[in-house]
Amino acid sequence: MQKQRKNKVVVSEDISLRMSRLRETLDKHRYLYHVLDAPEIADEVYDSLMKELIVLEKQYPSLASPTSPSQRVGGELLAAFTKVRHEVRQWSFDDVFDLDGLRKWEEKIKRLVARDPALIALPLEYCAEIKVDGLKIILTYKRGVFVRGATRGDGRIGEDVTANLKTIGSIPLELKEPIDLVAVGEAWIGKSEFEEINKERKKNGEPIFANTRNAAAGSIRQLDPKIAASRRLNSFIYDIDTISGIAGAAPDTQIKELELLRGFGFKVNTTFALCKNIDEVETYYRNWINRARKEGYGIDGIVIKVNSVQLQKALGYTGKSPRFGIAYKFPAEQVTTKILGIKVQVGRTGVLTPVAHLDPVRVAGSVVSRATLHNEDEIRRLDIRIGDTVVVQKAGDVIPEIVGSVKTLRSGKERKFLMPRTCPACGSGVEKRTTGAGDEKSAAHYCANRSCYAKEKEKIIHFVRRKGFNIEGLGEKIIGQLMDEGLVSDYADIFELTEGDLVPLERFAEKSARNLINAIEKSKNVPLERFLFALGIFHVGEETAYLLASTFKTITAVRNAAEEMLTEIDGIGEVVAHSVYAWFHDADNITLLERLFLSVSVGRFADDEKKKDTPFSGKTIVLTGTLGVMSRDDAKKLLTSLGAKVVGSVSKETDMVITGENAGLKLARARELGVRVVGEHEFLKMVK
Repeated sequence: MQKQRKNKVVVSEDISLRMSRLRETLDKHRYLYHVLDAPEIADEVYDSLMKELIVLEKQYPSLASPTSPSQRVGGELLAAFTKVRHEVRQWSFDDVFDLDGLRKWEEKIKRLVARDPALIALPLEYCAEIKVDGLKIILTYKRGVFVRGATRGDGRIGEDVTANLKTIGSIPLELKEPIDLVAVGEAWIGKSEFEEINKERKKNGEPIFANTRNAAAGSIRQLDPKIAASRRLNSFIYDIDTISGIAGAAPDTQIKELELLRGFGFKVNTTFALCKNIDEVETYYRNWINRARKEGYGIDGIVIKVNSVQLQKALGYTGKSPRFGIAYKFPAEQVTTKILGIKVQVGRTGVLTPVAHLDPVRVAGSVVSRATLHNEDEIRRLDIRIGDTVVVQKAGDVIPEIVGSVKTLRSGKERKFLMPRTCPACGSGVEKRTTGAGDEKSAAHYCANRSCYAKEKEKIIHFVRRKGFNIEGLGEKIIGQLMDEGLVSDYADIFELTEGDLVPLERFAEKSARNLINAIEKSKNVPLERFLFALGIFHVGEETAYLLASTFKTITAVRNAAEEMLTEIDGIGEVVAHSVYAWFHDADNITLLERLFLSVSVGRFADDEKKKDTPFSGKTIVLTGTLGVMSRDDAKKLLTSLGAKVVGSVSKETDMVITGENAGLKLARARELGVRVVGEHEFLKMVK
């Protein structure tokens, strides 16, 4: 018996060694093939080795490993994707479309850097990278092992797509070092693979993908990992969100970050360049405009980041995007078609928008039959007429827009367009208003009737959207039906509906009526940021709603905020502040809110639940000068997480000013007003 045990141990050791060597060999050739594009063995040899490993792992399950190459495919069919909250918020860069826009971005950076003497000495250089047209992915590693992959989602919450990302050969399941890491990149599909997929889909009677980006996104969001595996997805990794356990210092430039990622075993696009100035960035951009179409994957521009990580942290973020980077988009694909007519739409704010109805034409991967003309001034500027042959493109490769007309093709039968003097929806008078100032100044026509049917319908559609109250089953057609029946005239009426109201209506029966009432009931408890978005306040989108919620915490505080307090919030200017203040002080809106509050419960800002009592809870704080141990932006995030509100200027409402080196006018103003001043050393003691 003992001898048998010994023989068994010997066999087990031999098999264990064989399996270990198979994994190492397969992973080496995966890296050569998928990351370096330098295969050393034929596909058939790789497949044969993989088959041997799979057989051994089935025979000896105790010797299996979660990071084995065999574990890339074979996950179970999912019922749905689970939501995951990102450790670090996933931002999107602002776009520019020409050199003038790029120079304006640099001017802003230089102005911000000039305010801080400690930053002026740092080299202002740029890392330029191509912008691959795919789907943003976030990869999490614990002790070097891939544990989670997620989509960007709304920037704060994404979807767990780990099983599908494991099928991408260029994503390592285990890193070369046992570190903790959150890395960011792009999953993409090559042009040749894209064509093959569409050919197969067309053959099977399935709708084809419009472009490589949609194909990548559609593949990663498959509930069956085997389908994702069949699509031959690829990846490029380009950013580090968090890292710990690394030997040596963390990278202090974007270029070093890319090199470090490559060293860990990720596939990094090596076409990045260090640019000493904006002229060199423009040269890089021009080179890639000519080169992009020849590459095997979609490229829709370049991304420029300040190279210094210290400068990146100092520049920080606006409420919507990083200040330290910008996306410089390639010129949009342009096509010509004819304007068949122009119709006017009424939006939720009452704005009248002329929309061109076009002879259908394919542009940037999809068929376009309508395009906004924005307003009367834009139509006059472009001299657009009904019957014109016009040039159409997609702004940011998404929204169809008309950029001009081909006047030499006019026959004389074309007709000029005039904005209506009455609202096309309710027949009320129309008034022209100017909003904004400077570059943001624009004029548009508005329906003067506060109770306009079309306005109210658009408001309700906006209110029930996923980013608002998220009332499942309450779509545009049902809303129109409820309004036509006199059951709903504004969004507060939604919460007074009963099953008895719905059952007699066309499209409804007892079950569908009950389902809708249940969905309405389910929506009655809503987070503050979603409530603010749902109200449809002019200039308040998802990001601004989040800024307001994270600053004021409760709906009562938002309602009572002075216009000056709103203006102080980083990312909210005077125009937005005035719009918010005016909305909450309008008599009709006050009545509407009171009716809503009879049915709806608005929660405190979600992050508030995690905050304990701290020396900073409820305090209004100003930061000034250069901190030694953290960037100003990191300090702001820390203070916010501890319950403080960080504002940009010192006033009588300020509770504390935290100072670093070279503190300037804010410190003097604090002393003048008798505001408490705290140095960095004391601040750190308070945090601990």
